Amino acid sequence: MAHPSPHADLLDALHQRLGERGLLRDPAAMARYLSDWAGERLGMPLAVARPASNAEVAETVRLCRAHGVAMTPQGGHSGLVAGALPAADGGELVISLERLDRIRDIDPVNFTMTVDAGCILETVKQAAAEHDCDFPLSLGAQGSCQIGGNIATNAGGLNVLRHGMMRQLVLGLEVVLPDGRVWDGLTALHKDNRGYALAQLFLGSEGTLGIVTGAVLKLSPRAIQSRTALLGLPSVEAVIALYGQARRECCDLLSAFELIPRRCLELAMEATPELTDPLDAPHPWYVLMEVSASGALDLDAMLEGLLAHGMEADLIRDGALASSDAQAARLWQFRESMLEGQRRRGEHLRTDISVPISAIPDFVTRASRAIHERSPDCEIIAYGHVGDGNLHFNILPPAGMAEAQKKAHLHDLETRLFEILDEFGGSLSAEHGIGRTKQAAYLARLSPVERELVEGIKALFDPAGLMNPGRILPDRQ
Repeated sequence: MAHPSPHADLLDALHQRLGERGLLRDPAAMARYLSDWAGERLGMPLAVARPASNAEVAETVRLCRAHGVAMTPQGGHSGLVAGALPAADGGELVISLERLDRIRDIDPVNFTMTVDAGCILETVKQAAAEHDCDFPLSLGAQGSCQIGGNIATNAGGLNVLRHGMMRQLVLGLEVVLPDGRVWDGLTALHKDNRGYALAQLFLGSEGTLGIVTGAVLKLSPRAIQSRTALLGLPSVEAVIALYGQARRECCDLLSAFELIPRRCLELAMEATPELTDPLDAPHPWYVLMEVSASGALDLDAMLEGLLAHGMEADLIRDGALASSDAQAARLWQFRESMLEGQRRRGEHLRTDISVPISAIPDFVTRASRAIHERSPDCEIIAYGHVGDGNLHFNILPPAGMAEAQKKAHLHDLETRLFEILDEFGGSLSAEHGIGRTKQAAYLARLSPVERELVEGIKALFDPAGLMNPGRILPDRQ
């Protein structure tokens, strides 16, 4: 005889409120909510709630609070720190925001748009473009990630050096609090200095303080022209010297400046065979850069002047300047395909650390030496967003290592990497967040005062500890 679910009353109430489409209980139907982009998988949830409005989210949260059931807000499954995956014990209700997908309003004069949290980033960007505007957040996962998840993780991406992270791109929020109340902070004001900036508390909170259901986003004028170049350089020192030069010569028009090692280009060509070597000869390091403008400026002259100065200073050895949108897209394809190339190599260490921009060359040298002292046969792949100091210092384990040994070995290397990072005053998470994966390392580096403040904020918003428990901070239950 089958035993009834200990939360049968809750599930019945949710089914009645959300309808057949709004509540999934069949394991097969819930399968796609159990893993993220990295392939991490922890367990089966109690059920998956799919509310279709702010009111339905609020009612779902109120019911969970009344029944003492933990909640896991979930966006587009593109996270990398296991922050939006249901716990292994099967006791959490996943609350998917995917049905909250309306573009509520676009104001091209105020340069703002109001959207539901479940809107796909690519959809938001396309809607802005239709009004001659741009929402500048640019991520590899923009075809699947959702605005609510971008807010919850304070997403960064490729254009941070010009436009800032998600924290700088949000003016107002609508949030369902852990007790089911709704905070309406959907202000479209560009300047608002009334006391505490409550919206900023939810940016980067990873769903631990409430569920974002709507947002007012800050738009920019749509670029009418852009230029992309892939450059070959002899060293990381040359890359950073060129970056300083580019920031000055390209004014505020520099929108991307990516550091890419030779190995990443090789991985990209392995993953996407139609890609061919973009320059006549290989180089140890590459820069993929872009300048863009919304006005009639001579970007060609600006970029050609920069490249000439860079070659005169022996910073640049060779380069390819895209002469069309198609050529630019092909150069950016290297940046996208190299991620797939890494993933095909199996389990490896992914990091998203940051250091001061000027410290990047020294950090790469010292960290590489320290890691190879621990693991001479591992492969280091260090690349990232130079303009904000964000490096993905990734490590592939030795080729012949047994699968059973890889996890412990990579954890040991991560520990050593973070020790070097501490010496530079860096951050162990520049854009992916803390989630579960980085919690222990994060907590170990919190001062007593900072931990008291962080725990106090969590206790104020979520005294019952039911909103995404065990992420960022340990589960109090």
